Amino acid sequence: MVTTDTSRELTIAPRARPGPIALVREGFREMWSRRRLARYLVQAELHSKGSDTLLGNVWWVLDPLLQMAVYVILVTVIAGRATPDYPLFIFCAILPWKWFSSSVNDAVTSVVSREKIIKQVKFPKIILPVAAVVGGIVNFGFGLIALAGLLLLFYIHRASPLVVFIPVIAAVQFVFSLAVAITLSAVNVFYRDVGNVMRHVLRLWFYLSPGLYSARQLNQIANEHPTVERVLQLNPFTVLFESYRGVIYEGTPPQFAALGVLLVVSIGLLVLAIVFFKRVEPSFAKVL
Repeated sequence: MVTTDTSRELTIAPRARPGPIALVREGFREMWSRRRLARYLVQAELHSKGSDTLLGNVWWVLDPLLQMAVYVILVTVIAGRATPDYPLFIFCAILPWKWFSSSVNDAVTSVVSREKIIKQVKFPKIILPVAAVVGGIVNFGFGLIALAGLLLLFYIHRASPLVVFIPVIAAVQFVFSLAVAITLSAVNVFYRDVGNVMRHVLRLWFYLSPGLYSARQLNQIANEHPTVERVLQLNPFTVLFESYRGVIYEGTPPQFAALGVLLVVSIGLLVLAIVFFKRVEPSFAKVL
């Protein structure tokens, strides 16, 4: 006599947790496959910012120039420090820094600001901080218009063919910015104070970088304060600012060796950022 067990339970094998390599592949695949979505998000953000102001997109050209004027008055007039062609000197740092700081600030809130969409529509959330950094490239492009105006109208003697290396330096900065943006956008979902803290961190970061002064000037201070020297050595914007300043202001080639090291480190940070983001992404809808 054959008996059948009708109460037999069906067991489903648990889904294997993807490893770091699989998460990195998935992250890059999502960024590439949803590039049209990223472009739409960038266009929508630029349109909203431009339509909400009187000057519209012209503000992206005027803003770095006005910030340059503030620092010129602060350093040359109030502090009394004389640097030849200082407006161009400081603009070489202001322009890339505004790209980085605006990208990070936008990326920090890129996930939490789209809470309703995340709960209603399934899509790769990693595209949100990516769009914030890509949007910063557009703003950086507007800033290059102001840079060209400065060179052609006031500092033609500083103009050099070496400015063609600006995209090379910007590419390294893009990878580094993307790693920072992806990481902070995920952390801010769980700790909402990150956005407030980062505004102060970014302000301090700029003053600890060779932006207002050259790295040579800061190295003189480092002789008496070893901590300053260590900060300069570990600060990625020491390499970036000095490279931008070299091709724009000094007419010297960028620091290719240092840029190569920074690129390798930035790629490593980007890989870790993607792994972290993809690990915590399934919890976004619950936390939000």
